[in-house]
Amino acid sequence: MSEEKASPDREPAAKTPQKPYIGGQALLEGVMMRSPASLAMVVRRRDGSLHVRERPVKDYRRGIAKVPLIRGVGSFVESLRIGHEALRFSAEQLEKDMEATERENAATSVAKIVAEAKETAAAKTGAGAASKVKSAAQTLMTLIGSAVNTAATFGATFNFGLTTLLTSSDSDADSDSHSNSGSGSGAASSGSGRGEKKSGGMGFVLVIMVLFIWALPQIAAALAKRAFHLEANVQSPAFQAITGAFKLTIVIGYMLLIRRTEMVRRMFQYHGAEHKTISCYEAEEALTVENARAKTTLHPRCGTTFLVMVALVSVLVFTGLGAVLPKIDTGSAVKDNIIFFFVKLPFIPVIAGLTFELQRFFARYCTTGPLRALLWPGFLVQKITTIEPDDEQLEVALASLRATLFREKGEQSASSSDVRFPTYESIVTASRLRKAA
Repeated sequence: MSEEKASPDREPAAKTPQKPYIGGQALLEGVMMRSPASLAMVVRRRDGSLHVRERPVKDYRRGIAKVPLIRGVGSFVESLRIGHEALRFSAEQLEKDMEATERENAATSVAKIVAEAKETAAAKTGAGAASKVKSAAQTLMTLIGSAVNTAATFGATFNFGLTTLLTSSDSDADSDSHSNSGSGSGAASSGSGRGEKKSGGMGFVLVIMVLFIWALPQIAAALAKRAFHLEANVQSPAFQAITGAFKLTIVIGYMLLIRRTEMVRRMFQYHGAEHKTISCYEAEEALTVENARAKTTLHPRCGTTFLVMVALVSVLVFTGLGAVLPKIDTGSAVKDNIIFFFVKLPFIPVIAGLTFELQRFFARYCTTGPLRALLWPGFLVQKITTIEPDDEQLEVALASLRATLFREKGEQSASSSDVRFPTYESIVTASRLRKAA
């Protein structure tokens, strides 16, 4: 049973206070897991293999970054950065698989057209016409291949933007993997270009988040106030409550809408698989599909719960802010709303920090007993963003956690190359993630 001992199937650190904290995120056909020392992203490729990208990470929680409130802002920014990187990785792999599949389908269709056309032409006009038809069909194949390429690229780009906005998460270039039989790990790639920071993409995500979560609800509240002739100043508790209600309505409505698409629905299944896997790990159970399957898809530290809490905390913070600031009254409702919106912007990090501390407290002290009721609003919304996964999706989440734990258990690898495992069983029985130097 040496392979079982070598595998991260049972956690030697699980019975000590030093057990590493694990967080995660659902990706496109994959799952990202992050521990204090390691970041692992695993996606299921179209051939069924598991594509692993793992690298060491530095723990930013040092010095002032460990101070309450400040650590929450740091955690939020770090989650956005890492999540953006992970989603780019998964989108790149999905795009490659989409392109390959579409090219194969197009080639098959064109081959049938060529064969039928050749038969028809040969029967009617002989070999000369058949040669012309063959040449025209080859030209058609080239055009179709180019169109498929363009469509696949556009589709993957759109899907990536959609999922980035959805996860509010946390960019790399990637090269395909090549075979490497040394450690039972399948294949590795050179990973050139890894670690490049796409600050432009991150900035775009942040702008979209501010507009979607902060500006749009305030606009909706201002329109509702005007439509129903409500006497509520932009700084009043009533106006903040209306804004908070619209914030929840917009976010939940958006999640319900995109949940209907196949791609997002599968991502929500991976979200459920991520939660089940982390719950299995935190319960100190063996990392098996059977154990993970029995866990709930809900988790108190979920980002969905964080969004719900942000909406509630923002009502309290902006109500208090409106009370202490000089009254904004320019005589124009539009100007009042614009001024107050920009006044609120610097306090968004404060809300993120407060929400982080509250969620941390709830996850630690409110998971059992009557206080568990405090988690119910977040759990209700999680029922939208998590769906019961199948066993293959659980395998991806478990593989991602295992890939993370290799480094936590002491594996030191100078290489940062990607690894391909042909099956889930191959990563379960692997003694190392990568071939020893």
